[in-house]
Amino acid sequence: MLEGLHPNRPTHVMRIETDERAARALTDLVGEMFDPTETAVAAFETHDDGPWLLEVYFASPPDETAMRDLISMIIGERARDAVFIALDQKDWVKASLEGLAPVPAGRFVVHGAHDRDAVKPNQIGIEIEAALAFGTGHHGTTRGCLLLLGDILKRRRPRHVLDVGTGTGVLAFAAAKATRRKVIAGDIDPVAVAVARENARLNGIGNLVDLYVAPGIDHTKARRTRHFDLVFANILARPLRRLAPDLARVTADDGVMVLSGLLAHDVPGVLSAYREHGFALAARRDLDGWAALMLTRTGRDPRPLAEI
Repeated sequence: MLEGLHPNRPTHVMRIETDERAARALTDLVGEMFDPTETAVAAFETHDDGPWLLEVYFASPPDETAMRDLISMIIGERARDAVFIALDQKDWVKASLEGLAPVPAGRFVVHGAHDRDAVKPNQIGIEIEAALAFGTGHHGTTRGCLLLLGDILKRRRPRHVLDVGTGTGVLAFAAAKATRRKVIAGDIDPVAVAVARENARLNGIGNLVDLYVAPGIDHTKARRTRHFDLVFANILARPLRRLAPDLARVTADDGVMVLSGLLAHDVPGVLSAYREHGFALAARRDLDGWAALMLTRTGRDPRPLAEI
């Protein structure tokens, strides 16, 4: 995923520290007010029991006064503490990673090279380095998907995995490392795919991640009817609804979809789109105001495919 919510090549970021309640409210507000292809919003706890950091990424220079006026609806005079930064293209993700701790999600932990030694023997480490793609694991959508993957792995070992909108490759890497099987992963952004390829090499799984550049499943590697028993799509509500017939077509009869990039109010519309193609909700994870969904054709927990 391009972390679900980012403008390609963001030029500016607004940052402000606040409490959890305000961060969640601001995330909802900004998400509602702006085109998600032009503006991205994320909020996360910087340290255990510490303040929350709200970041809003822009594809073009923002109106700083208007943004402060907007967020003042939630945090009042503290809006004047918002900082606006012009981003160097090669450094914008690196800047967002500075000072952030490894992100655990069940048996998985997403980390940078500087925290490689923090991964415990019983954890599956996924190393992601700064580059021109969004997807560091600090967003609730990614963590929710990883937790659902952990739930799935308790029941079955997927044989054929597809990650649509892979971004930096976090979900594809998690599946590849956990199953030791090849994962097909694609993204519409060639920069994201190049980053994912390098990250796969850094994680020692270059031979297990087969990447493509194309929108959705519009590639021979992905366009395989009823083939994939696990399909990830961590993108946005609108493209998820649009992709419903395609993702339903490539998911195996007993397969599982994990969908995210959704605010709570997006969930009914997405479920309705997939219900038309025979899929129903089997499980759900909600983190930081975002929802991750597990769908099956029956809506029940997927039956085991193989012993782990």
